Amino acid sequence: MRLKLIPALLAALLLTGCGSDHAERPQVPASGQAPASSSGADKNSAPPVSGKGYETDQLDIAKAPVQLVRAVDGDTIRVEWQGQEENVRFLLIDTPETSHPQLGVQPYGPEAKDFTARMVEEADLLELEFDIGPNRDKYGRLLAYVYADGVMVQEALLQEGLARVAYIYPPNVRYVDKFNGLQQDSRNEAQGIWSVENYAQEDGFYPEHFDATAAAEAEEPAPKATPAEDKTPANGCSIKGNINSKGDKIYHTPESRYYDATDPEAWFCSEQEAEAAGFRAPKS
Repeated sequence: MRLKLIPALLAALLLTGCGSDHAERPQVPASGQAPASSSGADKNSAPPVSGKGYETDQLDIAKAPVQLVRAVDGDTIRVEWQGQEENVRFLLIDTPETSHPQLGVQPYGPEAKDFTARMVEEADLLELEFDIGPNRDKYGRLLAYVYADGVMVQEALLQEGLARVAYIYPPNVRYVDKFNGLQQDSRNEAQGIWSVENYAQEDGFYPEHFDATAAAEAEEPAPKATPAEDKTPANGCSIKGNINSKGDKIYHTPESRYYDATDPEAWFCSEQEAEAAGFRAPKS
């Protein structure tokens, strides 16, 4: 009886050992195959490191070098391209006007023009990148993304709050997602054109909102019987401190737009002194 049990015991021991070896041994891929990534993601699908990970950050599209003739305004420059002078309209953005026959000079228009002029005039290399659609508008201007020493001017203007996303005409929409993201960041931070509520809108710029806000900041406060109401500068200090009807504490230097119309509640000898007292500069 014992002799019959020995072969059965040996077989059981062999099966137990084989099962343990299989559980602990790592899987070996077939010849010529790479081991699978632990994350399951292909290295080429990894998101870019910089920014918020826009797909267009990985693009490497050929650009055409051009020679600058001059900056026209915030979103237009004149260049020499293929032996001819051409006006270039920046794709997908719009900046306030500086010399429009009907609209005139709009708030932040000069700032946008100066910003663009500095970028393109100081660049050693100026380049244009075209989208997949038409490269001219109905006025015959070139439509392009403009790069100054490798930095896209459109992106820089949006980051500074000096442009809005506009004129979105497919298929020329390569960077629209990124532009919208940059605009939202500037809007959240109330930079530039976004510092005045309702000035920049989807269909253009509305200076009347800008003027109304500026006028409200200079609105005379309720009369207060305090020596500081005297319009004569105290102790040679000429910066006026004012609290408007909204409770905003604003200081005005002699160069401020509404300085003469402002009745001071306090006088300051420097902007630093005014800011230390909780006052801020006007937005215009």
